Amino acid sequence: MQIFRLSHSFGAFAARTAFCGAIAALALPAIAQTVPAPVAAAKSWTVFDASTGRMLASQEPGMRIIPASLTKVMTAYLVFEAIREKRLQWDQMVNVSLNAYRVDKSSSKMFIDPKVPVSIKDLTYGLIIQSGNDAAVQLAEAVAGSEETFAAMMNKKAGELGMKGTHFMNASGLPHPDHYSTAEDLTILAARLIHDFPEEYKIYSIKEFTYNKIKQGNRNVLLYTDPTVDGMKTGYVTGSGYNLIASAKRPGVSGDFRVISVVTGTASPHARGEESRKLLGWAFSNFEAVKVASKGQQVGTPVVWKGTQQTVKVGIAADRYETFAKGAGNKVKTEVVLQDKLMAPLASGSKVGVVKISYDGKPIGEVPVVALEEVKEAGFFARIWDSIRLRFA
Repeated sequence: MQIFRLSHSFGAFAARTAFCGAIAALALPAIAQTVPAPVAAAKSWTVFDASTGRMLASQEPGMRIIPASLTKVMTAYLVFEAIREKRLQWDQMVNVSLNAYRVDKSSSKMFIDPKVPVSIKDLTYGLIIQSGNDAAVQLAEAVAGSEETFAAMMNKKAGELGMKGTHFMNASGLPHPDHYSTAEDLTILAARLIHDFPEEYKIYSIKEFTYNKIKQGNRNVLLYTDPTVDGMKTGYVTGSGYNLIASAKRPGVSGDFRVISVVTGTASPHARGEESRKLLGWAFSNFEAVKVASKGQQVGTPVVWKGTQQTVKVGIAADRYETFAKGAGNKVKTEVVLQDKLMAPLASGSKVGVVKISYDGKPIGEVPVVALEEVKEAGFFARIWDSIRLRFA
């Protein structure tokens, strides 16, 4: 086994891409667990580091809730997916159905008109900014033909994303006994939408939208009071309390640091904004996401046997971030451990070892090390010679 020490200057890394991939309520390293937990006046809530997939803190994250219009985040996800797959076009015009037009008259609407065709883009803006239930129904029909079929698609996607405590019955979030979610699942959904559709996510930061000569403002009050907040969605129906998914991005030690909060069951529109602000502020004040491994970074040139060259460049397979209490990142150590006696042929990208990551001497994770170049097999006599040498190596 070959061991190398790899030291990092964390501040020198380029900014990360938002969110690392599959997420779960991963445990924090011990250093982060020493930070006192926040307090929020909500039935359930989460604070999530979208860069590392770490749940920073939570209260009743798995409690079943009425998601109300937070449902529309999944509706938007499926619309964005349909556009990416070219099943829909932004400028595509659709006729307004009576189902969409007649949606609960007391609920939020963008005021589409059955006599006037509407574009997918306008419907999406109406869904996200104005929280239009009519837009949600019309988009569901545009994607799937009917809202019932669309709901089945929502549930299938929820399963794929790992949302284990969620079931959808409609595209808008109007109340139904079998329509429910959890703060943890909504965190997963929000993080995936931001990661999977970064350009489309920008719609969530728009403060107002006018359709049918009716201008409506975004109900996310944090957009007006905190310039680092760039989304995401409010929700309220009778019995749900006031809900809010909020996301903010601020400069960090290894690039931009994104935090997502979910609060459910608060007492008022003001309270959901204030509790979200407190949770986001707590996260930014106490934590940082540190880049501990950088994709493609060369970490060694070990010997390779029976090949057309004597050494091979090896490097880190993927970016890796870890969440730490502020100021603790300088205690991170990385150690490269390579396989003994690498043999040709060796394909570029093949795994040859790992980077072991530790904090204060305690292991916290590993990242694969791969060959950064191809090494072809040597000729017959060169291989025989290396075989002899290996007997004495």
